[in-house]
Amino acid sequence: MARQLAPAGEIDPSGVSTYSLLDRPSKVVASDFRPPFRPGGSFGDFVASLPAYLQAEDLKALAAAVARAHREDRVVALGLGAHNLKVGLTPLYADLMARGLVTSVALNGAGIVHDFELAFAGRSSEDVGAALEDGTFGMARETGEWLNRVVSVGHRRGLGLGEAVGEAIWEEGLPHREASLLAAAYRQRVVATVHVALGTDIVHMHPSADGEAIGGASLRDFRRFCAVVAELEDGVYLNIGSAVVLPEVFLKALTLVRNLGRDVRRFTTANLDFLRHYRPAVNVVGRPTGGEGKGYHLTGPHELLVPLLFGCVLEELALPRG
Repeated sequence: MARQLAPAGEIDPSGVSTYSLLDRPSKVVASDFRPPFRPGGSFGDFVASLPAYLQAEDLKALAAAVARAHREDRVVALGLGAHNLKVGLTPLYADLMARGLVTSVALNGAGIVHDFELAFAGRSSEDVGAALEDGTFGMARETGEWLNRVVSVGHRRGLGLGEAVGEAIWEEGLPHREASLLAAAYRQRVVATVHVALGTDIVHMHPSADGEAIGGASLRDFRRFCAVVAELEDGVYLNIGSAVVLPEVFLKALTLVRNLGRDVRRFTTANLDFLRHYRPAVNVVGRPTGGEGKGYHLTGPHELLVPLLFGCVLEELALPRG
């Protein structure tokens, strides 16, 4: 038999306890509000106009951490998903390397594909959906042949994958080599590493792919990346647009250097992406900074967020030291 519910009564609120709003702690304070940006102002004026809350404050705090690391000659390391290259951020990163602000860059395997195609043809990024229908996706001849050759030769010479590609793009004089991130790293003597998951990149489908060379050169780069992480104390690591590979690489590198006795605990990390993913959240921002470190999430499109962050960094560096 169905339970019979009593008719709903009404609560009499007349006996509630209250307090003065003036005595209550509050998270938002009107005195923290910023005046709006005015046309004709400087970039510094724009930054000063940002609200003093949430990600606007995190942006400024992260910029200050990067600037501080640079002033103190500490590591500022970037882990970049390939999307960075596809949205035109290479000139910015090249400029930061030339300034000595970025001390190392790490890419996933897709990064070398776009980096080569931009340097060789001045264009990249195909229509995957259309090309998948007839099996032509990823079958650009020059991309497969050139990259697989350079990786194989570089591996035999004892080079890492990033160095091999950057050197070849520059020294072979590819037509648009100024558009290459890895060539810029090679010219500025910035450590550039590439971390490959075999089978994930279009060049692995080509008959010229040499798994031993790809794996060997990428493992060499992993150990070079570990050497960067070993110097991360009081430095900064930014994961920009890699959802899986580079967060996993960073976590393993940090584990390895700690296992070998390096006391790397006080540093800043951040994940910058247009979505928040699990691995960057736990393997970059959360777990590694659980002791003395500090981690940040900044969410937004790379083509807006990255220039904004480093614009803030350059403004911070231009300020007189207090």
